[in-house]
Amino acid sequence: MSDHSFSNSLQLLGTRRFGTFWFASLLSNIGTWAQQVAQPWLLLSLGASPFLLGLDTFVMGAPVLLLTLVGGALADGSDRRRIIVLFQSIQMLCPVLLVALLLTGAVQPWIVIVLSLVVGVTDALSMPSFQSIVPTIVERGQIPSAIALNSTQFNLSRILGPAIAGVLMASVGAAGAFAVSAASYVPFILVAWWILPRTVSAVSVRGGFDHRKLVASVREVLHEANLRGALVTVFASSLLCAPLITFCPVLVKEIFQGDVSHFSIAVGAFGVGGLLGAVGLLAVPPERDRRPLSSGFALAYGVVVVLAAINPWSWGLPALLVLAGVTMTVSNASANALLQSAAPARIRGQTVSLFMLAMRGGLALGGLATGITVGLLGVREALLVNGAIAVLAHTAIRRQWLRVPPPKAMG
Repeated sequence: MSDHSFSNSLQLLGTRRFGTFWFASLLSNIGTWAQQVAQPWLLLSLGASPFLLGLDTFVMGAPVLLLTLVGGALADGSDRRRIIVLFQSIQMLCPVLLVALLLTGAVQPWIVIVLSLVVGVTDALSMPSFQSIVPTIVERGQIPSAIALNSTQFNLSRILGPAIAGVLMASVGAAGAFAVSAASYVPFILVAWWILPRTVSAVSVRGGFDHRKLVASVREVLHEANLRGALVTVFASSLLCAPLITFCPVLVKEIFQGDVSHFSIAVGAFGVGGLLGAVGLLAVPPERDRRPLSSGFALAYGVVVVLAAINPWSWGLPALLVLAGVTMTVSNASANALLQSAAPARIRGQTVSLFMLAMRGGLALGGLATGITVGLLGVREALLVNGAIAVLAHTAIRRQWLRVPPPKAMG
């Protein structure tokens, strides 16, 4: 850890491009997290089962499994500004429609799930462009610090968004939270268009889509043992540990008989932990090997899921979610920093798309599978099984990953 590394990281916020991007992303993510609290609680209030809750998570993440590699190719071969503005604008229409449906009393669980699918498709096609923007607006040696700062704003939004949603849902109802979500897209769309660099490659000029190049770049990433280890670690955590957050409203409502304010506190606690983890990463020197951090904290995340499954106290859930936020953020951000620092610039978009595939695809599959096991076994038992498997899986992944030499970019 280094105070010098910490101060240098904070200086990035004063730069025109990264600072503006950071603040616009914060506002956008506050709206996203307000909706992330409102939507599952709305589904439960409409009578949706835990399986439908898992299905909602699945359809939002499943398009990543099919489309994110295409999104990576778009990020490497097209103007990223146009991609982000187009798909974010489509995505903004989803909470606008939900507000209208709530005000007219016409909302149904299946409509919410269909709109989640629309969000999933647009995310899959645009997120590689979004994620690969940071390396284009900072120096290569600043990439780990920039990613840690991005994690900081993301987790700060995890605190502010649920807090805003809790107040709005208790006062004006779920429509207020969805309205905030819709409005939060505007500043980010403007920043994407005016601040981010214009990038158009020869691929977009020719108008062709070279699937052979896509396959070759994916193979190149997966062939490198360190990049592969980072991706497997992220996938295992998303598949087995992330359902703790997906089924948090079920824990709050059915196990601890809490209301939406308790749920917003729980999600906010996860954000507090994520913020602590991201701030801690700012003090890690850029040249440090990220593999022990990513694998070690992923293992700890599995332990936290086990503890959350057997926890008998309502106050214990927010405390454990703070730990979950710390472990998930440090593990995933460390893996992301390794991937973006070590990957060649010409396939960075595809590398990021594989990171998104591991994270969002794992979350989608984990949400669906855990939704089924929650229905069969109960929410505590399902999470206990997930956590135990995660501990075993990450122990094996860590042992294998750390056997190979660190990537050159990491020193």
